[in-house]
Amino acid sequence: MTTRFLCFPGGKRKALTFSYDDGVEQDIRLANIFRSHNMKATFNLNSGYFGSDDGVKKPGERHRKLSVKEALTVYTPDLFEVASHCVTHAYLSATDIACGAMEVLEDRKNLETLFQTQVHGFAYPNGIYSDSIVNMLKCTGIYYARTTVSTENFVLPQDWLRLPATCHHKNPRLMELADRFLTTKVPYQPQVFYVWGHSYEFDDHDNWKIIEDFTEKMANKDDIWYATNIEIYNACLDYSRLESSADGSVIFNPSVRSVWIRDKKANVYEIKPGETIKIP
Repeated sequence: MTTRFLCFPGGKRKALTFSYDDGVEQDIRLANIFRSHNMKATFNLNSGYFGSDDGVKKPGERHRKLSVKEALTVYTPDLFEVASHCVTHAYLSATDIACGAMEVLEDRKNLETLFQTQVHGFAYPNGIYSDSIVNMLKCTGIYYARTTVSTENFVLPQDWLRLPATCHHKNPRLMELADRFLTTKVPYQPQVFYVWGHSYEFDDHDNWKIIEDFTEKMANKDDIWYATNIEIYNACLDYSRLESSADGSVIFNPSVRSVWIRDKKANVYEIKPGETIKIP
């Protein structure tokens, strides 16, 4: 029997991704940090909070929401994915399920119209979720949904609608985890380092150096795939769709994207869309 394992594009076995919420003014600086290191990230936005040309600050809030004009400039599709965070950052556990579905669908529709893209990612507002909320998301076209759970490991996600992260950026072990990720050899399943947070926290805690040092440390590594959340999801989905012969040696890729795999001898294969290959 032929054994195969998922690889990321180019045969890479590691991926780094970020997830930041709420669409606030500090995203401008954060996006520039990512951009300077050619790193990708996902930003989870509340379309109902976009402001006028000057943005908007809600009563009692310290941080200004981006304007539509700013958002289009900041969240450029070359590096960043736009995902849903509900139209109004709703407390889904205290919201009728039909109203919750509208919060998600309207946010998707607004963001898709604004950014001319499809939106299938989600981050739970306040980290709150339940089985009924997860089932609702399935009905609203959401493919993955990030929680606020941190694992401090790099295990490939298994439950995409209850998606944990490796850690929040304020985790005191962030750089220790970075060292472990960089030095660990990956024998079989690929690994993902997933960082989440809110960019306004860097101002609140005066600790922009954390993310600056982290991105500097992780940048320009030949063995790391810098990806958005949806790109990692798609890579795993496409791998799961591969069709194999009974002995696993003949593999067909029915997807529209290339799928990268490797065998037990570490030989790497790219299977292009619609292509069939035979592994010796």
